[in-house]
Parts: sequence; structure tokens; C-alpha cells
Amino acid sequence: MSGPGISVVICAYTEDRWEDILAAVSSVRAQSRPALETLLVVDHNETLRDRLAKEYKETSGGAVVRVLANAGPRGLSAGRNTGIAAARGEVVAFLDDDAVAERDWLRHFAEAYTDPRVMAVGGRTEPVWASGRRPGWFPEEFDWVVGCTYRGLPRGRVRVRNVLGGNASFRRSAFDAAGGFATGIGRDGDKRPLGCEETELCIRLSRARPDAVLLIDDRAVIHHRVPEAREHFRYFRTRAYAEGLSKALVARSVGVGKGLESERRYTTRVLPAGVARGLRDALLARPGGAGRAGAIVAGVLTAAGGYVVGSVRARRGGTTFQVPEVEVAARE
Repeated sequence: MSGPGISVVICAYTEDRWEDILAAVSSVRAQSRPALETLLVVDHNETLRDRLAKEYKETSGGAVVRVLANAGPRGLSAGRNTGIAAARGEVVAFLDDDAVAERDWLRHFAEAYTDPRVMAVGGRTEPVWASGRRPGWFPEEFDWVVGCTYRGLPRGRVRVRNVLGGNASFRRSAFDAAGGFATGIGRDGDKRPLGCEETELCIRLSRARPDAVLLIDDRAVIHHRVPEAREHFRYFRTRAYAEGLSKALVARSVGVGKGLESERRYTTRVLPAGVARGLRDALLARPGGAGRAGAIVAGVLTAAGGYVVGSVRARRGGTTFQVPEVEVAARE
């Protein structure tokens, strides 16, 4: 197998996703370019960890699945850092525990790393709606709300400011240069759905390595399950508010200029175009047009409110996070 060895990290926290976790691991095992290993990192749930350890017996070659306990504080960032520290591959890829990867996912990642300047590669994440179809009012411009690729991201293999964490990979040396995922930001089980930990890391990486190239290749596709509870406007609003809080943390860490660089284009170009499309569809009596336009406006205002609240809290010192150094395992 030519190219870098790739370790895949899947972070899990609840038995409610048991079948999803098994499907995620199966999709990694079915890759056209085999993974070096799959690391299942369980977030402070001994029952789930024991059950997964019984399910997967360590075997040789690309089929190996290792089950680990999160060695840090509760939350997705610390879980990822645990996986990074244990990974043996030259590249570490991340897959959500409720997603499945297409067969050539890792092959497209590996191709990009033939360029030694490439430090991170992300892919495209498609939603799988529990109801079987996208809610008519739900705008594609806000698919990030459900952890998926949204309208407005560039197509093809292109250079970007940051990759999206549920479908991403990093060269192991990136963590030597920039440290790991910041704790105190991002998901923490069933608490408020914060995010942006991968954005903060990518900006920090670009500062530590100005020559670093970060890419998205939309041929590296995964399919992410969207549960019924996340198809409702209540979750949409909650997630948008949490995104505003998270962006305030990122701006505090890396500065407003870099922290909101991509968001400026998104809010001044992508979203107005989305509102216009929705209103046009409404005038043409197409279903959901007015709802999509209204949801975009509501989402922007809600995220802006979260950003203001998060900025005030940050100035008062009420929100803290840490950037840990990650000691990556020696390659075999």
C-alpha cells in the first residue's frame, strides 16, 4: 500500500448509537484503501466501552479495531486528542460515530498527502434525514447545523481556512506543530451543541506552519445520520445560538480577523443569495420557499445573538478553554 498509513478515530459516547457505531466501523473496514487501524474512543461510558471491547477483538493488518477510554475531560475534543495520542498512522482521520464513509473516502484523503505541504484534508458530508427527506423549510445554507456540508462551500479539491471535524484528516506532524483540539470548546455529550474546535485548531495550525496547505476534497464523501429531533426548528435555533457562542471563543483565541474571515463571505454573499432563492420560490408557489428564507434570517439573528453573549462572557473571563500538547504514539 503506497502513501501514508491512516489511522481512523471514531469518538462515541452513548449506547443509543450502537448500530450507528457498528455501521461506521464497517464502512472503514470496507475502504478501497485500507486503514492502518480504527480507534474507537469512548467518552466516560464504561458500559459502552466494555460492550465495544467485546464486540471487537484486536486482529492483524487493516482490520484492527482498538477500543480506548477518553483519557481527558468529558467531551469530543479530549476524545479526539486521546485518539491522536494512540494513533500509529502518519495521517489521522476522523469519522463521526453516526456516519458511514463511502468506499473511496480514505483513498481520496491519501492522494492529497502526496504533497508534503498538505497538513489537513476534509471531505463532503451528506445528510441522511430520519424522516426520509429534507424538511421543506430547512435551507441547504444551514446544513452545518446538522453536521453536514452546506451550500456555499467551494466544490472540487480546493484550499480552505479550515476542515469540518466530522469528516477530516490531519498529518500527524500537524499536532506536533499546533497541539491538539482545545478542550472547553466543542461537543460535550448531551449539553449545549457547541462546535468550532476544528476551526480553532486549523487557524492555530496555519499560524504555527505558515506554509501549511489545508484542503477539502468533495470526492471524500460520508453520509451523516440526522435524527428526527434535529429536523425541527427548535434544534435549528439552539444549534445556531451555540455556533455564535463558539465563534466568540474562536475569535478570542485567534483574533476576529482570522476567526471570522470565512464567515464574512458566508453572511454577505451566500446567505443573501439563499434568502433571494427562497423568496423567488415563494413567488413561484414552490413549497417551502418562504420558510427557507425565514429560517436563514432567523438563523443569522440567533447566531449573532450567541456571538454577542459569548463575546461578553469571554471579556469577563467567564469562559475558558485549554490547548493541550498531544504526545503522538511512535509509528511502528
